[in-house]
Amino acid sequence: MAVASESASSHSINNHKLVGKVAIVTGGASGIGEATARVFANEGARMVVIADIQDELGNQVAVSIGTDRCSFVHCDVANEDQVKHLVESTVNIYGHLDIMFSNAGVASSSKQTIIDLNFSGMDSLFEVNVRGMAACVKHAARAMVEKRVRGSIVCTASVAGSHGFPVATDYIMSKHAVVGLMRAASVQLAARGIRVNSVSPTALATPMLCKSLGMTSEQAREFCRKSARLEGVELKAEMVAKAVLFLASNDSEFITGQDLKVDGSLASS
Repeated sequence: MAVASESASSHSINNHKLVGKVAIVTGGASGIGEATARVFANEGARMVVIADIQDELGNQVAVSIGTDRCSFVHCDVANEDQVKHLVESTVNIYGHLDIMFSNAGVASSSKQTIIDLNFSGMDSLFEVNVRGMAACVKHAARAMVEKRVRGSIVCTASVAGSHGFPVATDYIMSKHAVVGLMRAASVQLAARGIRVNSVSPTALATPMLCKSLGMTSEQAREFCRKSARLEGVELKAEMVAKAVLFLASNDSEFITGQDLKVDGSLASS
């Protein structure tokens, strides 16, 4: 019986998709980032480094996953120096970087229609959603090139990166920029064996969305249900995390430059 148990355990470990991998997850203290950090750890990642500005939540997530498999680093992605430090410290401690999940982002602070576009608000949002995303891709790519790692970079875009909506003009612009960044980087890094893709979920009831809409979790869930045609399935953060896992792992080893939509056939009207 002991032999059978050991064999089953070995089989389970061998089936893990990220064994030995070192990953960074920005915006990892909650929502899609937290779910992805947990999936990465469960799939055998050697270390998952959570980066966020929510220190208390980030540390709680790291402890709940296990500090032997997950650590937390304070990082505001709008500050390139902090992103550079995040990547460099990860490589210095763990030897290399295999996966960057550039996920940190913010929502529009107001309705932001084009007629009433507030450029100050737009600039603040772009600091995180565009500049921050670019900084994460830049420094992850540099680390992978230096260590000759055939890594995977995954960016969180959105269905807003391929659709227009009545409001949130600044957010829509920023997510279109993320898709453009991904496509440019995927071409430029292909010769180095580094894959760059993005994942584009439709709305789901994350803490950020609830705060943005001023809704309870249940109200946000009902709002999100109306944005997809696929009946009988409610989009959850864990589902997006599984899509990220696919793009991060060797299951997608010949896929780069792609925007994977997780949108339940978006109902745009």
